[in-house]
Amino acid sequence: MSNPELRNQIDPDKLPRHIAIIMDGNGRWAKKRALPRVIGHEYGVKSVRTIAESAAKLGVKFLTLYTFSTENWNRPALEVKAIMALLVKTIRKEVATLQKNNIRLRTIGNIKALPIDAYNELQEAMALTANNTAMDLVLALNYSARWDIVQATQSIAEQVKQGVLNSDQINETVISQALNTGNLPEPELLIRTSGEFRISNFLLWEMAYSEFYFTDMYWPEFDEEAFYKAIIDYQKRERRFGKTSEQIA
Repeated sequence: MSNPELRNQIDPDKLPRHIAIIMDGNGRWAKKRALPRVIGHEYGVKSVRTIAESAAKLGVKFLTLYTFSTENWNRPALEVKAIMALLVKTIRKEVATLQKNNIRLRTIGNIKALPIDAYNELQEAMALTANNTAMDLVLALNYSARWDIVQATQSIAEQVKQGVLNSDQINETVISQALNTGNLPEPELLIRTSGEFRISNFLLWEMAYSEFYFTDMYWPEFDEEAFYKAIIDYQKRERRFGKTSEQIA
């Protein structure tokens, strides 16, 4: 089936407003082809461009990509160095693509702990795309959901300590707003590539009612057709949020 035929199957009225993706399998894609792991990351960038453009054209408003986790610092030093260099190169190169597609770049995570050149490139790209309105592309960089929950808890505790907030005022809304994602809607759909069936410390609080879609495809193989199929699968599901089918009919 062609991409236009698949796209025609997507109901624009049931489009997920926020899609989150765990982009997994770059290294294994490269290893399967007897290539260095960093080549897999380079090909993964092409998939980022393809999916971001496809999402924006469909009308998705928020696309969050798990780009680099706090745990990824534990990878071999040469690979981490190569990923950081690729990050700088990619941000610099892709600003034109973001502008062309009216996409705003944002981040979640402890980006201040990134290498200074990567941090500066991010700041510049976010400033240049700040007025774009078609879609927010959110990169989760040096991100961990547990880290985010801890920093949110510390922030709330400090507000209680200073008398700005009473402990009995702490509720789900207060916690949600204290997270890095406080000004983002919760993702309706999570996509994970590479055949793994876990969420790897990603948006743990925010994905309480997300629909999960897993595929065996490695991230460099994940193209527009695969993206459309994930959305079509999502649209076939019944979103009940604890209610019965009869209640939402």
